[in-house]
Amino acid sequence: MSPGPAPSPLVAVAFCPHPPSLLPTSGGAPAPGTGALRSACEEALHTVLTAGPDVVLVVGDGPAGVRYGAGDSADLAPWGGEGRVAFAGRVRPGGRPLPLGHAVAAGLLDRAGHAGTRLGVAPDDLATALSDLPGPVVVLAMGDGSPAAVARALAAGDPAALAAPAAREAGRGPATGADTWQAVGRVLTDRPVTARLLHGSADVEDGHLVADWLVAPVPDRIPGWVTR
Repeated sequence: MSPGPAPSPLVAVAFCPHPPSLLPTSGGAPAPGTGALRSACEEALHTVLTAGPDVVLVVGDGPAGVRYGAGDSADLAPWGGEGRVAFAGRVRPGGRPLPLGHAVAAGLLDRAGHAGTRLGVAPDDLATALSDLPGPVVVLAMGDGSPAAVARALAAGDPAALAAPAAREAGRGPATGADTWQAVGRVLTDRPVTARLLHGSADVEDGHLVADWLVAPVPDRIPGWVTR
């Protein structure tokens, strides 16, 4: 009998948006609702990081085939901020420039106190990156927009629905997270997921979506999570 496929190292996913207002040193007054949005992202990250990942794999819009790591950084000036934010560690001369989603992810992870290994990829590279990692791995999926079909899939913990073409609905604005959402849906299709939608609505296409998914079984170190 031939051996079955190797188990995926993926144990949890946090879904967060990437408005520039979430950048760590973004200039100007906070946009309305930013505090609640930031709190929802922090809660999602707290949940998935409690699973004890070896690596946080950040997936968001960016050039295919590029992997972001220590020393890569973003200049915040184009988004109204000052200075630079490093993806991991310190800014390195000659490092790759980060797309907005990966820059916001770095700030959120810093704020969450995550000092472990980080790897950033584009949606088309998610499956390959997962196959290269032994695990356990947490995915931080960065995507903006609020299509109702995506909100329903996130709330239900339905990877197949997240991977479906309906995930590309535009909602009230451009759904720049469509490729990211579909990539996560594909790598988790046919796997059981326990889900929470922490910010946004499955009925109203407005605002940003934040959710967390734990790949069943729910780890014992997160007692009571399901009944929250």
